[in-house]
Amino acid sequence: MIPGRQPFLHDAVIALHAPTQAWSRPDGAMTAPVDGLFHGDRRFARGLRIEVEGEAPEAIASHGRGARAVGFDAVLRCLDDGTPDPHLRLARERTVGDGVLDEAVTVASVVDRAVSGVLRLVVEPDFAPLQEVKSGHARPAAWTAETDRDSAVVTSGDASFALVANAGAWLVEDGAVVLEWPFAIGPGEQAVLRWSVRVSDPGLVVQAATGSAAWSADSAGVDARLARWARVALDDLDALRLAFPDHPEDAFLAAGAPWFFTLFGRDSIWAARMMLPVDPSVAASTLRVLARLQGKADDATTEEEPGKIPHELRATAFRMPGEDISLPPLYYGTVDATPLWVCLLVDAWRAGTAREEVEPLLPHLRAALKWIEAAAAKDGFLSYFDRTGKGLSNQGWKDSGDSIQWRDGRLAKGPIALCEAQGYAHEAAAGAADLLDAFGAGEEAAHWRAWAARLRERFNERFWVATPEGRYPAIALDRDGRAVDTLTSNIGHLLGTGIVDAADEASIAGLLVGESMCSGYGVRTMSSGAAGYWPLSYHGGAVWAHDSAIVAHGMARAGRREEAAVVVAGLLDAAEGFGFRMPELHAGFARAERDRPVPYPAACRPQAWSATAALTCLQIARTAD
Repeated sequence: MIPGRQPFLHDAVIALHAPTQAWSRPDGAMTAPVDGLFHGDRRFARGLRIEVEGEAPEAIASHGRGARAVGFDAVLRCLDDGTPDPHLRLARERTVGDGVLDEAVTVASVVDRAVSGVLRLVVEPDFAPLQEVKSGHARPAAWTAETDRDSAVVTSGDASFALVANAGAWLVEDGAVVLEWPFAIGPGEQAVLRWSVRVSDPGLVVQAATGSAAWSADSAGVDARLARWARVALDDLDALRLAFPDHPEDAFLAAGAPWFFTLFGRDSIWAARMMLPVDPSVAASTLRVLARLQGKADDATTEEEPGKIPHELRATAFRMPGEDISLPPLYYGTVDATPLWVCLLVDAWRAGTAREEVEPLLPHLRAALKWIEAAAAKDGFLSYFDRTGKGLSNQGWKDSGDSIQWRDGRLAKGPIALCEAQGYAHEAAAGAADLLDAFGAGEEAAHWRAWAARLRERFNERFWVATPEGRYPAIALDRDGRAVDTLTSNIGHLLGTGIVDAADEASIAGLLVGESMCSGYGVRTMSSGAAGYWPLSYHGGAVWAHDSAIVAHGMARAGRREEAAVVVAGLLDAAEGFGFRMPELHAGFARAERDRPVPYPAACRPQAWSATAALTCLQIARTAD
């Protein structure tokens, strides 16, 4: 791989148990730029391969065993009898646990004579930071190894991993740790090598959540494909659960693999919100986790402000080589996580979260509402601007640098006020008023209802645009207060928030299932009629599962069930095309152009909010008239 190119992921195989993940080729070898054994924000080993008599086994298949395990089948023609049928097989069963990779390698033969050989298992240590792997600039750190016949310990700084096997002998050779295993088997016999890796990283700020979630979703009476998608999604979500060492009882969902195995405010909130029909406790624990990190001071270096909910937390600063981005370990650069936290609290309360769980969060609710009010005080809308020059230039869910465009392709200049952030703020204030009423704070409730009404009025005065594609809300207001006129999926997030009236919701829903926005495999992030549209653009034409699911849910909430069904059907076809493990996003090609969804090659998977999209689609299908 040429340095500086982000690794592609679409053809890789993963087994995971957050915060640990193993990426490989379909034959089980770790040879591509993204491959390796990761734990937290570090790749411990970058290479793994098997050789038998100096040749790589010839792969024939790989088999998913759920989120945490994968199997690989290969043949060994280097030792076979030369007849057309392969008579010598090598099978690998890989399982990933918290800080652990276990593998069983089985050599089986029906050759009519005794067969012997030497299997070499080659492990290449790495210890590269995750961001260097992501940017394509990864270089192995210095390491040392201590070996004896049965085991090896590899160390780099304060991190290490231990290798053990039930047979063979470990040695260090040519920048790798190698296990040599002589085997001999007769006709109808097999030999099994069991080996494992145990990693240690004392600097890790997250840990695996305890136990197993054992989730299930009621899929009676729905399309069998939707039921299968939901089962795969719940298994992936269980494997994505994390907690903090000081509060192991409060699990949250890691954003996704491989780059986001940590707490992300917006992502974790949306995932918990879409999980509510299955398990409201995820919402309650996510709310508590984020409340503990809620901003208390004004700090430009971290974007912290009193009452603000953070964007992400990592063990160290997150720097992207080749990009002018450097995020502090705890970074608050997000405009929407705070109103979304309020929305999640209100939804969890309405879903039946106990009063004794909600009441301790009321001070955090008040702080969040004060942040929303203060943030909108200057010009009446929630907006963002990167104060450091090293943070995220766009701080909504579409956070790439080119995501906010005019219809003619020009980039909008900040501060930016996103349309959906205003919808979230309206829903948060109106919902919080109901919650505060229920807790005896009627005067506060009246204040927030009035605030929401004024925001609604301002929004409908300022955000609507008319273009050849129709009349719809702008994606944003720019620094001069001008409505940025591109038709995007962002407007779908307004549905059901109460910020636009029913007639306008119908118009928005109709545009989003129209030809320029609906690919047939979900809703595009940007209209194909915009100058900046490109089907492989991250936020300028690709389809994101969670985005489309939020749009469909908003349609259903607004009573637009026919349009919601169109979006759900497209997402279901996409899920089937990806083997029911939906990636972070996929290309925006129309169904008429491609008979199956086209991968976005750098898309993460599994991704928490892409997985929970299945649950939202299931909920919509089960409540359809």
